[in-house]
Amino acid sequence: MTVNKFNLPDVGEGLTEAEIVSWNVKPGDSVAVNDILCEIETAKSLVELPSPFAGTVTELLVPTGVTVDVGTPIISVSDTVAGDPTPADAPVPPAPAAAAPRPAPAQPVPGTAAAPLVGSGPKADAVKRRPRKSSPSPAAASAAVLQPVPAVVPAPVVEPVETQGIWINAGAPDATDTTDAGAHGEAPGRPTLGGTISGLVNRVLAKPPVRKIARDLGIDLADVVPTGARGEVTREDLVSYQAQRDAEVDKADTFWGKSGRPQEQRIERIPVKGVRKATAKAMVESAFAAPHVSIFVDVDASRTMEFVKRLKASRDFEGIKVSPLLILAKAVIWAAARNPSVNATWVDSADGSDSAEIHVKHFMNLGIAAATPRGLMVPNIKNAQDLSLKELALALNDLAITARAGKTQPAQMQGGTLTVTNIGALGIDTGTPIINPGEVAIVAFGTIKQKPWVLDGEVIPRWITTLGGSFDHRVVDGDLSARFMADVAAILEEPALLLD
Repeated sequence: MTVNKFNLPDVGEGLTEAEIVSWNVKPGDSVAVNDILCEIETAKSLVELPSPFAGTVTELLVPTGVTVDVGTPIISVSDTVAGDPTPADAPVPPAPAAAAPRPAPAQPVPGTAAAPLVGSGPKADAVKRRPRKSSPSPAAASAAVLQPVPAVVPAPVVEPVETQGIWINAGAPDATDTTDAGAHGEAPGRPTLGGTISGLVNRVLAKPPVRKIARDLGIDLADVVPTGARGEVTREDLVSYQAQRDAEVDKADTFWGKSGRPQEQRIERIPVKGVRKATAKAMVESAFAAPHVSIFVDVDASRTMEFVKRLKASRDFEGIKVSPLLILAKAVIWAAARNPSVNATWVDSADGSDSAEIHVKHFMNLGIAAATPRGLMVPNIKNAQDLSLKELALALNDLAITARAGKTQPAQMQGGTLTVTNIGALGIDTGTPIINPGEVAIVAFGTIKQKPWVLDGEVIPRWITTLGGSFDHRVVDGDLSARFMADVAAILEEPALLLD
């Protein structure tokens, strides 16, 4: 019998360590080549490690929650499989109990209570939560959630839902749902503009039994991350959402602890590792290495809102989640072509001298900042400049689904050239974002809300947003940054310019 040890590989480019998040096998299990052994968290993302060997697991060499260096042995696998006959000349050990054949490792399903992944559970909402509707007692609520769903139910029904904001995604995860913790939207409770935007509320997919459970528990289906095959909310999604909502309430009630204890004993110490550690290091280096300059511009986005409404009603975009972020992404690509130096990199001399180069990129890998419980991730859409509006919408949706499921791969976060961060999700008007390392520009997209606006000499309500841009002043001076932001604003004010 030969025992093979599997060393932790470098799953990215130059990664030096990773944390063992969970094991999918245990000693005594039989594994085949490419069976998933474990899930690790690197400085980039969560990654599943397949087995390079076939045989029987003899020992797990690293426990969960431990960070080890690349090249460290993490598991040993013998080349014999449970049930293999022993050689005739070898001593026969006592026959172990027959092991049941091990099924292929179950892939965690985002949104389930048993093994939630990054992005599962309710959408982050630090500004305002929908008041809990009157609901039955806890025992009755639990019974409602655990009540089996009939095997035969009608096909998913699409119904309009009331949401906290226009851009909250109610069907399948949208790029706007993942960027900086939520969907881009109007701040909660704001009035509509003469009904012209009333058709912008997305629709949610869910089967009738799931809708009944949601009503009984006082859950707005628009707040639940859907994991169904067609983007519908499932019963398991409701279970996960309710569990996290209850946990948040329970934690809030006991957060401050007992006042009689010394303050030193009421400090929670959280190790900084994985994605958050890498993000912190990169942001500090960016903030102090690149001299940031930030500018802001208010934009009348009413025509963008109308354009998005028409796209939603278009047969060409049927089944595709569309939001103002799509128009902003297209605007950034358009404006970068007119102001190429914003899509560049500052490269210091390799020999340590004070000489340097500016590398202007004639392609756009558009980064979309995505906040997850594990930290900030910035996956990017490769060659975004080559995509049509529909293709860009599909790419944003795919990016969102992958990020919310915690399946963003290191390659998807490498090579970005310019980043968009959507801070309007929580009703924030604007901010001063820090440039993603290796880039020279980042655009922050604030909330779109109704404000008084002077148009043709009259003060009328319009949908206004504020764009904030940060630039590396070594590459992008004040004039260039102003022209770039003005071009982005021009598209949001008149999307028809994209047709030129």
